[in-house]
Amino acid sequence: MKILNSVNQLSIVPRWIIFLFDIACASFAFFLAYSVFYNFSLEAFYRPALTMEFMYCMSITAVAFLIFKTHTGIIRYTSAVDSIRFLSTVLFIVIVLFAIKLFLIAMRIPTILPTNLIILYSLFAFVCLFIYRTSIKVFFQYTKVAQDSKKNTLVFGAGDLGIAVKRTMDHDLRAANAIIGYLDDSDQKIGKSIDGVKIYSPDDLDKLIPKLNVEELIIASPNIPATRKNEITDICLEHNVNVLTLPPVQKIINGDLNPNQIQKIKIEDLLERDSIKISNNNILEQLKGKRVLVTGAAGSIGSEISKQLGKYDPQMIILCDQAESPLHNLQLDLQDLYKNQVYHSFIADVKNYERMKNLFDTFKPHVVYHAAAYKHVPMMENHPIEGVRTNVLGTFNLANLSVDFGVDKFVFVSTDKAVNPTNIMGATKRIAEIYVQSLNNHLERSEKKHTRFITTRFGNVLGSNGSVIPRFKDQIEKGGPVTVTHPEITRYFMTIPEACQLVIEAGNMGNGGEIFVFDMGKSVKIVELAEKMIKLSGFVPNQDIEIKFTGLRPGEKLYEELLNDLENTMATHHEKIMIAKVRENDFAFVQSELDTLFTIIKTQNETNIVRQMKQIVPEFKSQNSIYEALDKKDIQIQ
Repeated sequence: MKILNSVNQLSIVPRWIIFLFDIACASFAFFLAYSVFYNFSLEAFYRPALTMEFMYCMSITAVAFLIFKTHTGIIRYTSAVDSIRFLSTVLFIVIVLFAIKLFLIAMRIPTILPTNLIILYSLFAFVCLFIYRTSIKVFFQYTKVAQDSKKNTLVFGAGDLGIAVKRTMDHDLRAANAIIGYLDDSDQKIGKSIDGVKIYSPDDLDKLIPKLNVEELIIASPNIPATRKNEITDICLEHNVNVLTLPPVQKIINGDLNPNQIQKIKIEDLLERDSIKISNNNILEQLKGKRVLVTGAAGSIGSEISKQLGKYDPQMIILCDQAESPLHNLQLDLQDLYKNQVYHSFIADVKNYERMKNLFDTFKPHVVYHAAAYKHVPMMENHPIEGVRTNVLGTFNLANLSVDFGVDKFVFVSTDKAVNPTNIMGATKRIAEIYVQSLNNHLERSEKKHTRFITTRFGNVLGSNGSVIPRFKDQIEKGGPVTVTHPEITRYFMTIPEACQLVIEAGNMGNGGEIFVFDMGKSVKIVELAEKMIKLSGFVPNQDIEIKFTGLRPGEKLYEELLNDLENTMATHHEKIMIAKVRENDFAFVQSELDTLFTIIKTQNETNIVRQMKQIVPEFKSQNSIYEALDKKDIQIQ
């Protein structure tokens, strides 16, 4: 074993040594051809012309090796490309030898090498070069890492990427995976072999794992449906098999796969859904050359919207946020991403009307994406004044300024928590929805050109700041426990890029007054999410890491809704975007109620603020909150 490891650690041989090896191999081929040509007669080796013939032939061969650079490749990684190079080199040698021979005949000068000897030499030279290179490659493949230290690995996907994975493992000295089989859904591939490795049906995975003693599985199929990915992963987790994934194809630089790019599958990979189609040309028409404002630009949603907007060639993107450092980091990232795009950072709080007015007066945006908001349910339950000031008053300020400064479109980012709200945060977002929608309808009746207000409503996004997945990861890294509020609690999830794509698309298709709801797929049971994350980390739930139930937090629902009982949806041309048919509110009434709400804010009386919120949103029923008492007409909170 020590000898094999020593072989493994041999450094790459310098090019000049490989060149000498190639010349030695060609010399052997010459003498072999010479022996065959003269019927293995020893007397032939005493011919005076032998030395001249040998030097003449080797000189041309050496020049050919230098021209075609046969010595520049690493022998242990010899490939089909190298074989073609050897063949081209030998053909070049033959052509040159024959050309010189014909020239000498034309000049009536005696030739040196017989024709048949040239042919024999060329054949033997190619065969010898090929055999000696391939032998060294095979030798290193079988000795570079002892097989008992490798992990038996299956590759899902017998396409170009899957083949690249195997060859990477074969060639890399540090690779700890032995590829023992492929899995592929194509009936045409199942049962066949690639490089001596058999292709199996994924339907047999449950039986293959114990039969082949599989320890790891690499998903190397870029177009695998999300449901299929989950099926494969679930089977692997049942057998304690690690699941690995590759980066997106475009991130595999120059088509070369680095073993370090093969990573353990993340929970985000399993919650991803099939890619969505966006009408980029239509969006480009609307945004190209426009000044676009993004509020909450440094947040999870705002930053991704800002990144995606860059590809639509706006005149400038104004990044508004009150968080200094995240905003600075975002601008640096965007400048690296789109070097020719104009960005302006603007530190401001959307609650500050005068500051926001200064922003609109300075930049005069054509389109506004309003993503600034407080979003954490328990925090807002304890701080209703700040929730109303940011989520309601901030939206109120921006909406009115958009009208005053002639903004074309105002896209408001809302949440599914605004549906039948049970908490302060959800209720503030619903009030903001009501205001922008009623304002839009009021302006429409004026029959003048006006700002079009569009609302987008969706659920939780994966990996946002402070969300459940980063929290679970942190708890698992610390050894647990992983805390879940309730065994039956469920949530909808969507990736941040997908949510932002749909926000931009909805903003593009909206004519004003719509509340767009997104297809969130199936809801996910949070305890099952925790169990899967623990398994993906290589632990056993409730053995290695405990799952602890802590009880519902203030204002928290067991499940979220995208529509309330009185709302229906209308389809749009995009299969993942629908329009919610919600009740209309009289603008004068809404304005009056908001004036009352903003007046109460000045008193700092939280109970009266929440009471007024329930007046504006009758379906707002508090849960797990001190404000539940306000839903009982005969009880007053002091």
